[in-house]
Amino acid sequence: MWHQLLERIQAGNFQAIARAISLVENEVEGHEAFLQSLPNGGTPVTGITGPPGAGKSTLTDALIGYWTAEGKKVAVLCVDPSSPFNMGALLGDRIRMSDWYNHPGVYIRSLATRGSLGGLHPYIIEITAILQAGGFDEIIIETVGVGQSEIEIAGLADTTVVVVVPEAGDEVQTMKAGLMEIADVFVVNKSDRPDADAFVRNLRLMMAPAFHQDKPIEVIKTVASQKEGIEALALAIAQHHQHISLTERKIWLLTERVYQLIAKNRMKPYDKKKIYQQLQEKAQTEQFNLFAFVHDFSNTGNA
Repeated sequence: MWHQLLERIQAGNFQAIARAISLVENEVEGHEAFLQSLPNGGTPVTGITGPPGAGKSTLTDALIGYWTAEGKKVAVLCVDPSSPFNMGALLGDRIRMSDWYNHPGVYIRSLATRGSLGGLHPYIIEITAILQAGGFDEIIIETVGVGQSEIEIAGLADTTVVVVVPEAGDEVQTMKAGLMEIADVFVVNKSDRPDADAFVRNLRLMMAPAFHQDKPIEVIKTVASQKEGIEALALAIAQHHQHISLTERKIWLLTERVYQLIAKNRMKPYDKKKIYQQLQEKAQTEQFNLFAFVHDFSNTGNA
């Protein structure tokens, strides 16, 4: 089954890609061997992140339009926030990208974070590897925009695009320690608003001395709803993709991915439902101590 599935994925079959993603998410027997058989994918990954309301989905939609007009095949993973109780997605980015539902060169899938603190899906690395085997020219990962913990995207995307809006001027200093440090390209979206030019100038001035980059970080003005600035953004992404071919950058990205996969594998023995059941019994007692509970559970699996 897995061998045939891989052949269909490499042929660009969207149904096979969707099935493989579901099988891996559900940890169906044989999925680990299947992942180990995937070819080394060279498709560049662009991460789009930023605060809520910055227009990430609209920008993604515009990028899809630009790349498909060039004849490229595009895959998009939209990582939605999930309910902390049932782990289901609360939003559906595919609704906002309905123009691409039936496009033969576009594959879009929404994923729930399922409680992942970094704003990404727990199987995002595996799913990305499946897409890289699918013959796509571009892969976009649009994240939920949960704030500074969003830096997890930097370990996955070859190029990280951070989207902000002109009104974010007062927030720039607080963002600097998180989102702004991971940016490979900045996008100031909704730049038809007042004071956008002043914000862009200040952003460029702040970037130069603060981050000690060998190469200045591009700051692109866009009005994604009007498709303005998209060509300049696509060019900046392409230029950065070429830059990341440098060995040191690539090895660092791989190091982050290996670290995340090892950490996830180490966590497999810990069942969240079992933790919940144990807490139901003990959390209401006067003697309950969170740190003692974690210590006991980690050592025995049964606090």
